[in-house]
Amino acid sequence: MCGRLNVVTDPLCRLVTEQLGLKFHAPTNHDLRPTQQVEVITTTQRHDLLHQLSTEWGIQPSWANRILINAQAETVATKRTFQLAFKQHRCVVPCSGWYEWQQQEGQSRKTKYLFSEANGQPLYMAGIYFPHVDSRAQLVTLTTAPTEQCAEFHHRMPLLIRPNEVGFWLNSEAEALTPLLGAPEDIVLNISKT
Repeated sequence: MCGRLNVVTDPLCRLVTEQLGLKFHAPTNHDLRPTQQVEVITTTQRHDLLHQLSTEWGIQPSWANRILINAQAETVATKRTFQLAFKQHRCVVPCSGWYEWQQQEGQSRKTKYLFSEANGQPLYMAGIYFPHVDSRAQLVTLTTAPTEQCAEFHHRMPLLIRPNEVGFWLNSEAEALTPLLGAPEDIVLNISKT
């Protein structure tokens, strides 16, 4: 689920800079994958300023035999692996879109679909990160039940944060975030075959 992102520097960085008021930069990567560098936005320790942070997508806890790239929004506050990061280290992942694959009846290969904002605006995916002293922080993105529009393609979708709610997502106490943990039905997506 949501294991590939689309990042197109222009207009993404310009629009994020305009919307959030910080100078955001990210290199174009039409197929951003787990273990690669992902630019995210979080807040300073005093929770007063937005800033950009370079992360690596995925964690591998000692008990896991594979990399974990997603956490379910419904349980992120209570699962021991994610609980502290959700409380203290939330972020948003600005991107141009994400990809899903779907098996078409009668076809041997899956069809790849790009999900992007219908008017070309940035998408802000909810995430949590795990800071490291000696290396790059590690990112896990959050997923939720899909909107009606996305449900025919996958049973999960990224948890999207509206631009005007980014500050609330980053700065609020974890207990106050329940209203944001579902898919916002008012975000209209463009879904296209690639």
